[in-house]
Amino acid sequence: MTTMSARRPVRSPSRRGRGIRRNITAYGFLCGALICFAFFSWYPMIREIILSFQRTNFVDAPVWVGLENFVTVVQDPAFGPAWRNTVMFTVLALIFGYGVPFVTAIVLNELRHARAYLRFVVYLPVMLPPAVGVLLFQWFYDPDAGLFNQVLGFLHLPTLDWLNSSSTALFSLVIVSTWMNMGSGTLIYLAALQTIPSELYEAAELDGAGILKRIRHITIPQTRLILLVMLLLQIVATMQVFIEPFLLTGGGPENSTVSVVYLMYQYAFNFGNINGGNALGVMLMIVLMIFSAVYLRVSRDNTK
Repeated sequence: MTTMSARRPVRSPSRRGRGIRRNITAYGFLCGALICFAFFSWYPMIREIILSFQRTNFVDAPVWVGLENFVTVVQDPAFGPAWRNTVMFTVLALIFGYGVPFVTAIVLNELRHARAYLRFVVYLPVMLPPAVGVLLFQWFYDPDAGLFNQVLGFLHLPTLDWLNSSSTALFSLVIVSTWMNMGSGTLIYLAALQTIPSELYEAAELDGAGILKRIRHITIPQTRLILLVMLLLQIVATMQVFIEPFLLTGGGPENSTVSVVYLMYQYAFNFGNINGGNALGVMLMIVLMIFSAVYLRVSRDNTK
């Protein structure tokens, strides 16, 4: 009985050469991306950490001062309000900026006509420069000729001093942030909804399930992973709120809208203490890293 041994096909030199060139090209693109990522992401992060432990004016040699910059910013009277406002802004932004895009995506997914046009309308604020959107709302919030107070006056309701009252200023910034950023989240949720098999909804309708039951038992479980990812991204983004208080309120009134990132800006460019600003940045980075690690661990355990 004879046995025949299988022979591995021998690649021709030309084919082997093309494979090597293809791998070199791929690694070349990968190295370019890694270099850009290291230069624009990791280097500034490492530089920030180093500057937070130094005192420097970028003229004389830097002096290592240990935790002095951290002590300085912690003793600042605006330190506590900045963190409190940042957390409060994040909570309010989650209530509106996280829920509204999901509900909007469900409504758009149920429509049969003008869907493309409505997608464009929803995404339009994202295409505007952030400063333009913020300045547009500055006119909306004007206490005399603003659109919002005109609508309240037409309805015979009391007008509000939106940005000049400590009770409404922070909520006004949340409205601006939700309007400017909901387009991206809506399209991401809409893409996730369109991957759900239509047979699930048809079977639920045959069983007599209403729209709320279909959302609870089909839509949310089927989009659970994207909801978890978007929740993390939403929290990380809103904890770094800056442009809204910078352009609309300047941190006021009475520090009711000053955020951690806005306080970093003040230290670096208004107070001339860039090391204190970096110390605040390191604190915020540590908080976000701890939260992200805990969140990813919990969400990973829940999705198993």
